[in-house]
Amino acid sequence: MTAVEVSVVLPAYNEADTIEQTVSITLETLASFLPEDAYEVIIAEDGCSDRTPEIATRLANEDSRIRHIHSDERLGRGGALEYAFERADGETLVYFDTDLATDMSHLEELVNAIRIDGYDVATGSRWMPENRADRPAKRGVPSFGYNTLVRTLLRSDLRDHQCGFKAFDRGALETLLPLVQDEHWFWDTELLVKAQRNGYRVQEFPVDWTPKGDSKVDIVRDVFGMGSQILRTFWELSVSPRITREVSLGAGTMLVVIALLLMTQYLDPDRVLAEMAGAAPEIVALSAVVYAVSWPLRGIRYRDILVSMGYRERWRFLTGAVFISQTGNLVFPARAGDAVRAYVIKARRSIPYPSGFASLAVERVFDLLTITLLAGVVMIGLAVTGSAEQLLTALTGDSVGGDAASSGRTAVAVAGGVGLAAIGAVVAIVASARSDRNLVRAVIGRLSSDSYADYVAGIIEGFVGDVQTVAADGPAFARVGAGSLLIWTLDVITALIVFAAFGYSLTPSLVAVGFFAVSVGNLAKVLPLTPGGVGLYEGAFTVIVASLTPVGVAAAIGVAIVDHAVKNIVTIIGGVASMAWLNVSLTTAVEESQSTDAIEPETND
Repeated sequence: MTAVEVSVVLPAYNEADTIEQTVSITLETLASFLPEDAYEVIIAEDGCSDRTPEIATRLANEDSRIRHIHSDERLGRGGALEYAFERADGETLVYFDTDLATDMSHLEELVNAIRIDGYDVATGSRWMPENRADRPAKRGVPSFGYNTLVRTLLRSDLRDHQCGFKAFDRGALETLLPLVQDEHWFWDTELLVKAQRNGYRVQEFPVDWTPKGDSKVDIVRDVFGMGSQILRTFWELSVSPRITREVSLGAGTMLVVIALLLMTQYLDPDRVLAEMAGAAPEIVALSAVVYAVSWPLRGIRYRDILVSMGYRERWRFLTGAVFISQTGNLVFPARAGDAVRAYVIKARRSIPYPSGFASLAVERVFDLLTITLLAGVVMIGLAVTGSAEQLLTALTGDSVGGDAASSGRTAVAVAGGVGLAAIGAVVAIVASARSDRNLVRAVIGRLSSDSYADYVAGIIEGFVGDVQTVAADGPAFARVGAGSLLIWTLDVITALIVFAAFGYSLTPSLVAVGFFAVSVGNLAKVLPLTPGGVGLYEGAFTVIVASLTPVGVAAAIGVAIVDHAVKNIVTIIGGVASMAWLNVSLTTAVEESQSTDAIEPETND
């Protein structure tokens, strides 16, 4: 009996209508160029819900060259292939799509590229210049765009990464598989890219290919999933290896310098510096002490959120985690610090990532709702007293100064949008917490008909479930709300003390406007449009204070800069101390958090 040399794996998910014909054609084609006992055909049946398992079992019982490998749970395309390859007997491992879109006349060339020519990986291609597949625009355009992105960002030399027609040398594949993180449709791309990066011989050859069945762009699968996977792999292969401790320190320092420079983009530095020079340093120091008091309150509030979700942790540790994450938001772009907190509590306290992100979402919603409430109350007061007209004039005219007014208009517009979004989020969360309907499945089902949408829905359901747990817990909701109100009141008091340091009397009018200015400024900097929100915060603060109080533009900007700087300095000092205490590297935390939060939907073109 000849030992099995070639194992062909057919990934099958609900293929009852076609699997029998596919197996028959595969056996016939293999028999045309291989000895009778030199090959096997494995049906990798991936948790099917139709008659595919029954058909596969029958075929295996009828022909010794056929094997049926069953999975009780859905493993996904990549997962099912790996599961089958591990159990295959051949030294040359092959797979192709069961719809037989690729002409089977190419199978001999595919197999012999590994078996005879000595390549480690071989793949068919629909995008070779000499034989481009003719396919509809709704397939061709997304495929061309996807492959162009992979070639550009991941530095691949191949033209087609997802043609379902590939072969591998067993030794090479066994070495590569531990490097591949994806378990679904990106599995092909990641394996090909990493094979090239690790010096394996990869052959790409043109194939005749005919589209089978209908295809459409899938929002969940294609746009969100594949894009996130390309970025995740780009980070892993091109960015992460270059991030050393020295590079991180240099980049962080540069961002801080840029942030400081941005503080002067809307003003005359000489006038502002003159105003700031007159501020009483001892009172500015007092504002820093008051702001520092709010941080243990943040830790206590975060503890209450986690307790309602079933996790009990000490408030001191959680205060340190909050410090580290907020420092990350100041140093790294795109609010990367938010993901850092989920990493810290996962690495140090084993709280799952979905729960970590859900707890952070709850905190953010309470923050935004509280700030919106403070701003809204004062806005009502301004409307009653007629002062709202002054603010509107300042936003639409040049009374405050061109650049400052422009920044203020942008900031107030952003703040309004964020405030409305916060109110909408709270309404949606509370309503869904009281509803028995599974809204997540309904929404995902409308966006995507792909089978992997169930996986995405499962992750989102866990996230939403944790958020709803807090919303449904009345006492916890009240405690977290009260804590949020106290935290943001201290934030405003910090700014009011800075006004006092500049020599201004804290009249009821200035206190009210101060509450409004700080609230709108904090809403404006929620979107990561500038490092640490610098510029938007100062713009909103200045246009509101200068238009509604006797405080001049230069003085208002000076107060805003000092207020924001005091808060950022306290945050950074607390963050550095917390990193030393908890032995957390901010760079490592950012890297690890970004490599774990990508959802991995599939694509098929």
